[in-house]
Amino acid sequence: MTMLEVQQILRDRYQLQKLLSHNPLRQTWLAIDIVRQEQVVVKVLTFGAVVDWANVKLFEREAKVLQQLNYPQIPQYRDYFCHEAPDPKFVLVEDYILGCSFQELLDRGRKFSELEVEHIAKEILQILIYLHEQNPPVLHRDIKPSNLILGAGDRVHLIDFGAVQDRVATVGATFTVVGTYGYAPMEQFGDRAVPATDLYGLGATLIHLVTGTSPADLPQKELKIQFKSCVSLSPFFTQWLEHLTEPAPERRPSNARQALEMLELKQPIVSSISKNFQPQDTRIKLTKSIDELNIAIPPIDKSIGRLPFFLISTVFITPFLAVASMLTVGFLLQPGITYLIPSVIICSILIPFVFMWFRTLESSCGRTEIDLNRENFLVKLKLFGFTYSQKQGYSSEIQNIFPTTLEKNIEYSRLALVIETVGKKYSFSPPLTEVERLWLIEELKEWLKIS
Repeated sequence: MTMLEVQQILRDRYQLQKLLSHNPLRQTWLAIDIVRQEQVVVKVLTFGAVVDWANVKLFEREAKVLQQLNYPQIPQYRDYFCHEAPDPKFVLVEDYILGCSFQELLDRGRKFSELEVEHIAKEILQILIYLHEQNPPVLHRDIKPSNLILGAGDRVHLIDFGAVQDRVATVGATFTVVGTYGYAPMEQFGDRAVPATDLYGLGATLIHLVTGTSPADLPQKELKIQFKSCVSLSPFFTQWLEHLTEPAPERRPSNARQALEMLELKQPIVSSISKNFQPQDTRIKLTKSIDELNIAIPPIDKSIGRLPFFLISTVFITPFLAVASMLTVGFLLQPGITYLIPSVIICSILIPFVFMWFRTLESSCGRTEIDLNRENFLVKLKLFGFTYSQKQGYSSEIQNIFPTTLEKNIEYSRLALVIETVGKKYSFSPPLTEVERLWLIEELKEWLKIS
């Protein structure tokens, strides 16, 4: 990436003054608009021979959304253009907000009282009300201390719309996964975002302000941030922060206006989902009696799952397996490096593809069955009616059931369930939404009578 230089002028108007931040793809500069003699922020997206269209799409969306917004605590759009020399760059110009980010204040050791944090919460909620009540709603998706500026008169400003989404996620829709670990809720790991997604980011940010510790560094229990032992807050405000950071979006306030009303009126908080709430349109079949509980989790979509299965196995995996098998037979009949080395090379190339193929097949076509009675439990993983893996144990030894992630990464995450017994943990990851997963945990715990 070609780094721009101090005093360089873009579009005969914007003179660069100071580099504020940069990464391999983006640069952010403080600049002077020499026509209006005002400070502005200049964001630059650059690329070399390979164009990263996902980043271009996000950058263009940021410019488009900012151009449509007009709110005193959001940077005002100024300009958007392409700068060609010495290599192509997209440039976004917006107002410069004088102040200090909350991340900088935290890094300096600033402590925030409950009263201060409540004021900050109200300021941000007013901004979110404006964004979420646009048509279509505007979702920021990256609320965190470094994207919040404390300006003059203790006004809070929301900046950096690089992760913005200008429509609410619908079932089956996918978007570029963005966010910051610790502040991004679980639905963003699954490429989904709703207004309650921004409320989680707000809640996690406020927890950082009251504890002085990043939420990513705080302990978690069943995906809930454990912060109460680190602070001395009023019972209501503690409960309100817990409500904002519920793992399932349906358990949070439905929108920013509702969250603000609860905070201003100090309304008692009642979870929006009862323990036995069954998600609407769930594919899961659950039957229970006093003596048995049976759960059947079907494939996501068999028609979608079979297509990659047949294509990959026929076009790629099957021929390689055939060659590897012939080489292995040849080695067994006539041992030697002539057969051994090619067989090892082919297998080393093939194994990762087989693993990815099986994971796709498992998530698209796999069926999970969980059967419990008062004596035993059995978890069966099936493909096309055949059981290929099963886990079993004693129901009386189950101590806890909780959610987890088998990989923690903002770009990819395998959500899983864990059945913990005396001295052993059984984990499995059927295709579930976050709400379905929490619902099943509550149903299993209630039937087993464990807290």
